[in-house]
Amino acid sequence: MTAILVAAAAGLFSTLLGTPIAIRLFRLWGWGQRIREDGPKGHLEKMGTPTMGGVVIVSSMLLSYALARVTGSRVTILGLSVLGAAVGLGVVGFTDDLIKIRRQRSLGLNKSAKILGQAVVAIGFAVVVLHFTGGSVRPNLSFIRDTGLRLGLAFYLWIFVMLAASSNAVNLTDGLDGLASGSSALVLAAYVIISFWEVRHSCHLVSHPAACYPIGTAAGLDVAIVAAGALGAVAGFLWWNAAPAKIFMGDTGSLALGGLLAALAIVTSTQLLLLILGGLYALVTTSVIMQVVGFRLTGRRIFRMAPLHHHFELVGWPEFTVIVRFWILSGLAVAFGLGLFYADFLRLGGST
Repeated sequence: MTAILVAAAAGLFSTLLGTPIAIRLFRLWGWGQRIREDGPKGHLEKMGTPTMGGVVIVSSMLLSYALARVTGSRVTILGLSVLGAAVGLGVVGFTDDLIKIRRQRSLGLNKSAKILGQAVVAIGFAVVVLHFTGGSVRPNLSFIRDTGLRLGLAFYLWIFVMLAASSNAVNLTDGLDGLASGSSALVLAAYVIISFWEVRHSCHLVSHPAACYPIGTAAGLDVAIVAAGALGAVAGFLWWNAAPAKIFMGDTGSLALGGLLAALAIVTSTQLLLLILGGLYALVTTSVIMQVVGFRLTGRRIFRMAPLHHHFELVGWPEFTVIVRFWILSGLAVAFGLGLFYADFLRLGGST
């Protein structure tokens, strides 16, 4: 428990104190945000706001993970693999952001290049967790826990789908000041609880096998440390990213955080539960799919603009109202997901 608190505190203070330094440096280097010209007009005033703040978030995650070692907690391959997935997708996002800045446009990597980058990270993550973690992760489909449905080689494809979908979903949600960082902090908090709960009720520690979790105590604690460090880092970054934002996370941050959430879901055997915990991201992504499909079939737009948060802006909602109401939706989704997780534990005879 001490290691988790140390990681969270280290992540919080490193971004809280480090982000202002990054803001000054990024302005000096010309790392300013490019804005879509077809977006809400009020967003044009954000042109030039420092971006690529995800560099600070990812750096703080790494620092918090390292500092947690002072408590004597073990470094495990499972924890490193989760952190590696976040860093790997952060590199993909960094490349995307850098191209936008260098070419002075709102488009970075093309779709093929981004998918290729996500695929490389996903395959690397899959190989590590399946072959080098001592069986902590099985090639099975999971919802609240392992369903026993074996996917075999298709599990590699499933991991790619999860990491790509989650990272792109957070990226789509990152369109308003603090929306993605605030909502991801809520989901990360849920995974701190889930991973720590699984450690406390690991099959190595409890006598009721039906309700226990196969993750090892050392590996589970390491995963909880990664989640806590990320939670602290995002919370500290939110201080500067909240409206009116002094800095944006960019694709560097959104892809890293989305990939981290998917990796946490995979190693804690809560793959499909992520759809509920990250209900806001599912909603935003669905709005984009509906907009594209609807326009191609009928030639008409379902929403005034996609993703969904921009639709409400064009309807007349103030930006801050959209942000807070979407945070509420995210909080409700997290509460419902945690409720399902705990109800499943009780159903199988678990006790606190």
